[in-house]
Amino acid sequence: MGYPNRRSPELLRRGSEMEALNDWTWALDGWITAVGILCAVSASLLGNYLVLRKMSLLGDAITHAILPGLAVAFFISDSRSSLPMFVGAVIVGVFTALFTEWIRGVGRVDEGASMGVVFTSLFALGLVLIVQAADHVDLDPGCVLYGSIEFTPLDTVIVVGREVPRAFIVLGIVATINALFVFLFRKELKISSFDPALATTSGFNAKLMHYLLMILVAITAVASFEAVGNILVVAMFVVPPAAAYMLTDRLSHMVVLSTVLAVLSAVTGHVSAIVVPSWFGFKSTTTAGMMAVAAGVILLLAVLFGPRHGVLVKLVRRQFLSLRILADDVVALLYRLREKEPNAKTDLDDLRELLLADRFSLRAALAWLRWRGDVQALENAYQLTPSGQAHGGALVRSHRLWEQYLVSEADFAPDRIHDKAEQFEHFTDRQLRDQLDSETSRPERDPHGAAIPPEEGEKR
Repeated sequence: MGYPNRRSPELLRRGSEMEALNDWTWALDGWITAVGILCAVSASLLGNYLVLRKMSLLGDAITHAILPGLAVAFFISDSRSSLPMFVGAVIVGVFTALFTEWIRGVGRVDEGASMGVVFTSLFALGLVLIVQAADHVDLDPGCVLYGSIEFTPLDTVIVVGREVPRAFIVLGIVATINALFVFLFRKELKISSFDPALATTSGFNAKLMHYLLMILVAITAVASFEAVGNILVVAMFVVPPAAAYMLTDRLSHMVVLSTVLAVLSAVTGHVSAIVVPSWFGFKSTTTAGMMAVAAGVILLLAVLFGPRHGVLVKLVRRQFLSLRILADDVVALLYRLREKEPNAKTDLDDLRELLLADRFSLRAALAWLRWRGDVQALENAYQLTPSGQAHGGALVRSHRLWEQYLVSEADFAPDRIHDKAEQFEHFTDRQLRDQLDSETSRPERDPHGAAIPPEEGEKR
C-alpha cells in the first residue's frame, strides 16, 4: 500500500501538470498540433467569407452530407482506402454546395432553408446506404464527431526520405490552396461578399466567385473531416472568424486575426487536452474537442472585451459617456444659475433636484469635475472655477445657437427645440459653433430671448 502522500493538493495538482507536460513528445504531440493548426488555418481562411455572407453553417452541412459519398465510394471500390473515400466525399461535398445555391435561387428561399433541405436529405440517403453495407463498414460515431487527430502521426507517407503524417500533407496542400485563393482574389471576394451586383458590374462574375468559394469549403471540410471530425472543422469555419469580426472592422485585419486565433486555438487546445484533465484526476481528453473549446473561449473573450464591439467595453464606454454628459449638465446648470444670480450657492441636493440625477452618479460627476478643475466646493456649495466658467459658457453657447438654428433654418417651433439642442450641445466643438453662428447671422439672443454667451476671449 505504501505511505500516504502528504503533499498538499496544490503540489499534487502542479505535479500532475508537470508530469503531463513532461510526457510531451514532438514525434507525437508536435505532429498532432501541426495537423490541428493546418486544419484551423485552412478552415478559418474561408470562414471569414462564410461569416460575412451569413453562411456559417455551410461547413456543418457539408460534413453531414458527405456520408452518401463515403458509402458510394465503398460500394464502387469495395475498400475503405483513403483515396476513393476522399474523392467520393469531395464530389458529394461539392454537390452539396451547388445544390444549396441552386435551391436557394430556384426556390427563392433563404440560405439556411436550402442548406437544411440539402444536407438532411443527403445525410438520410447516406444512412440508408450505410445500413446496406453495415456488415462491412465500421462507422464509429465518436470518430465522426471528434475525428482521430491523435492517430494522425501513425498514418505516414515518405517525403524526402522522412515519414510525415498523411493528414499533414493533405491539409498542408489544402491550406496552401486556400491561402493563395484568398490572397489572389482578395478584391473579388471582398466586393462579391458585400455587394454582388457591384462585383458583376466591375467585370467579374460574382456567382463564379461564390461557387469557387463553396467548392473550396467542401474540399476543406472533407480533407479535415477524417483527421479532426465534425466538431472541430465546423468550429474552425465559424469561431476564429467570428472572434476576429468582433475585434476589427477591416477585412484584411479580420483575415489575419482569424488565422492567428485559429493557430492559438489549436495550440492551446492540445495543451489543454493534456493538462486540464489532470486537474480532475484523468490522463487526457480528446484533442479535437479541446481545440474547439479553446476557440470558444477565445470567442467569449472577444465578445466581452473586443475594443469596438465587446459587451463589457461597450458597457464601460456607455457609462463614461453618461458620466461625461452628466458632468456637462452640471457645468451648464451652474453657469445658468450664475447668469441669474452671480452669488448663488448650489449644494448637492439642489443639483439632484434640478438634474433629476441619482446621488451616486452625481457624486462621481462632481468628483471628476473637481479633478479637472472645473468645479470647486466652498461651504458645502459648488461653484465654477474660471476654467469651469469657460466650459459652461461654451456649452450654453452651443445650446442656444442650436436653438436659434433649429428655429431659423429648420422651421422648428420654439417650444420643440430645447430637447434636441440639449442633445446636440454635448457634441459641438468650436468649429461647429462658428459655423452655426455664421449660418444664423451671428445672433445675440436665442429664440427664448436668453443672451448667447460669446466665445472665450471675445466680446460683443
